[in-house]
Amino acid sequence: MRIGFIGGGYMGEALVSAFLKAGAVQPGDIVVSDVAEERRKQLAADYGVEATADNAEAVSNAGVVVLAVKPQVFSDMVAPLKGTLDSGQTVLSIMAGVSIERIESELAHDAIVRVMPNTAAFVAEAMSVWTASSAVAEEAKRSITGLLGAMGRELEVSDESYLDMATAVSGSGPGFVFYVLEGLIDGAKKVGFSREQAEELAVQTLFGAATLARESDKDAGALREMVTSKGGTTAAGLQKLDDAGVRDAMISAVIAAHERAKEL
Repeated sequence: MRIGFIGGGYMGEALVSAFLKAGAVQPGDIVVSDVAEERRKQLAADYGVEATADNAEAVSNAGVVVLAVKPQVFSDMVAPLKGTLDSGQTVLSIMAGVSIERIESELAHDAIVRVMPNTAAFVAEAMSVWTASSAVAEEAKRSITGLLGAMGRELEVSDESYLDMATAVSGSGPGFVFYVLEGLIDGAKKVGFSREQAEELAVQTLFGAATLARESDKDAGALREMVTSKGGTTAAGLQKLDDAGVRDAMISAVIAAHERAKEL
């Protein structure tokens, strides 16, 4: 299956990397279009894919056309492609806030899939929430499921409104988690660890806790209670987090991200 990318930025590269690492496609099956010459050279050198400045060349004969550009430049980037895609091509958009209806209108094409992945695609641990227009055939949906599965876990939803919700949780979520990670590292340094030691302890602790949460049949609250003895060290730390309103702040962060996603 040939895949044409419009945009070779950070998330576009994440998808290219994941597809190739999983063996979902071969380098010769991917063509990436990007306006920056340096970026094209880097993608070609690092992944062995074809890179071009011509969007039409990238989508020619592609079974899947990936829209990986910023929403602000979408109209200008796809204008020359309007009406050129055939019924056998599926458009896969990772643009936040750009509706299926708008993509259909600007491309004059109705087989559209919208997905909200995240940056963990680089390590095949992404969470991708997606939905498809009614024109996307079942065979095409199976292909999309396979591609998204190569990046990590995928969840198909029936309503496009869930994409804005996913943008706030799994899309922006890594940024929130890295923020917490920074705090954990800084705390470890404050109590006496070196920077290198602090990073190793904090990263592995966060990774292990997330893995346990995924593999356990217990919810997050129950897992927290398991490691919180009355009057113990964890309880003392959690009290500080409660006093600072960390839980409420995290909820507010998700709500703010959701509101911004709807604005976009």
